[in-house]
Amino acid sequence: MRRRAFITLLGGAAAWPLAARAQQPGKLPTIGFLGGASALTESQWAATFVRRLHELGWTEGRTVAIEYRWAEGRNEPAEIVAELVRLKVDIVVTYGTPSILAAKQATSTIPIVFAAAGDPVRAGIVASLAWPGGNASGLSILLTSASNSCARLFPASAGWRSWPTLNRTREGKVLADGGSSA
Repeated sequence: MRRRAFITLLGGAAAWPLAARAQQPGKLPTIGFLGGASALTESQWAATFVRRLHELGWTEGRTVAIEYRWAEGRNEPAEIVAELVRLKVDIVVTYGTPSILAAKQATSTIPIVFAAAGDPVRAGIVASLAWPGGNASGLSILLTSASNSCARLFPASAGWRSWPTLNRTREGKVLADGGSSA
């Protein structure tokens, strides 16, 4: 019995420095979030992003840091992206072709995740939709005839008579709408 107690004590003593080292505060992974407008007008998008991160197990301030920067409607956000690069963020998250291009020009090593790029191939953001290459990847809002066919075929093949879609009005409002497989 003494032998087991000794081995347990020895094992605990050996593991204690590892546990103590794991609890040391360190640099959190940092996301550079570049919004295309102002914090006031884009707060809905930023809040949705943070909420989804939380659903995936990331909590702002505890498990991940987010550096927010806003382009404030400027067409050339290069100096803002350069600031994120100087802060040594681990990833840049952005949307809109001008912001994505500025991020692409500012760094070739920090990963860039983008949403809502018009035609990322034609804009020179990625090499192709299938194989983006480089350090940028994301979603395109380009609707080709092939993706248009898929959009009609998928709901029908799943047995759906209708499905939710999101449409943006000229005023910039996002409306939920019901699509149809007909």
